[in-house]
Amino acid sequence: MMFKIFCGLIYNKEEIYQKAISLLKEKFGKIDIETSAIPFDFTDYYQEEMGKDLKRGFISFISLQSPENSYKWKVLTIAIEKQLSLSGLRQINIDPGYITLSKVVLFSTKNYYHRIYLGEGVFAEVTLRWHNKQYEIFPWTYPDYKTDFAKNFFTEMRKIYSIQIKVHL
Repeated sequence: MMFKIFCGLIYNKEEIYQKAISLLKEKFGKIDIETSAIPFDFTDYYQEEMGKDLKRGFISFISLQSPENSYKWKVLTIAIEKQLSLSGLRQINIDPGYITLSKVVLFSTKNYYHRIYLGEGVFAEVTLRWHNKQYEIFPWTYPDYKTDFAKNFFTEMRKIYSIQIKVHL
């Protein structure tokens, strides 16, 4: 089985975002969807480290990936975050995940009751589920993933993925 990868990015400097995109493309290949940025004002969790006026964007990649060792995608994005850090502080947060036809899975380093440990400090959670032709949230879904902005991105990504997996069959 092959899944479609995405990354959610939180940042405030366009040049850091572009550097991260370049590094992500080296690992995962070409991007097929890249959202515009919206203000990330859902929480102040990242402000002390990354500053104010944060932005949220999403990207997805053309190539499909095997989920074996998928936790290593988060390990890779952590390395990119460190590479782009300034004085030990992150300038960008990159959270990878994948979609299937039934769900959106997000990787995290934060443990919680609904997350499953995968290895190397990485956990996975089902963040959204596809039901009745739309994405539905869970009590633990992050506020920015509850937005129409995110749901529209994942719906578009799902359309592309459904075509891609038919070709792979």
